[in-house]
Amino acid sequence: MKEEIDLRIRAFRSIDDREACLKYVQGHEKVLEEYGVPKVTSVKAQWVDNPDVYPIVAESSDGIRIFGGARIQIRNDFQPLPVEEALKDIEPRFQEYIQRELDAGRKVAELCGLWNSKAIAGRGVSWLLTKACVAKAGVTLAQRLKIDTLFVFCSPFTVQMVRNVGFVVETSLGMDGKFEYPKPDMLATLMVCNDLDTLKAADENDRQVVFSLREKPRQIRKEKGPKGDLCIEYQLDF
Repeated sequence: MKEEIDLRIRAFRSIDDREACLKYVQGHEKVLEEYGVPKVTSVKAQWVDNPDVYPIVAESSDGIRIFGGARIQIRNDFQPLPVEEALKDIEPRFQEYIQRELDAGRKVAELCGLWNSKAIAGRGVSWLLTKACVAKAGVTLAQRLKIDTLFVFCSPFTVQMVRNVGFVVETSLGMDGKFEYPKPDMLATLMVCNDLDTLKAADENDRQVVFSLREKPRQIRKEKGPKGDLCIEYQLDF
């Protein structure tokens, strides 16, 4: 008997699926409004037409509804990363940091725009999306474009999550890596991963999941979540 799929986690290039991108943007905006969070740089819709952006969405098995998402945005000459825009007036040294990376010939990217709707809140989908993004960045995109440095600018609620998949806090900037953003009573943490091939700093269990998705980007997995199991169909190749 075929197992019923609860969600599909799918990767694609932004310019290849504009309709899904617009659903992603609308969903992200709605979630921020529901939680009273000011509009942040990662929600701006200009990335929809950027060929160096790769969204990963959690959607219904028929592809009609998008319940959450994240994206990998690669730094190019015509659009800065969301974290660059976020920090340009707060921490000018970050732009120097980025420029040093680029001058050294390193490919720089950001894992950004992570959100999930209230309809699936508490099911652990953000964890699954994060692991899927790191898997995608470490294999398909790394092989094609060789991402060397992957940033994430995250809320206090997601610091441990991204730490578990191999990111470390960039303590050389801000207040030991922390910044008052998007408003004075909120803190965001700048984290970075420089070893996507090995993920040495990752939690071993999460590392194994990431490498499983790298080796087999199309698979169905039973994932354990805080509110019970989810049957996820992964489509991380394109």
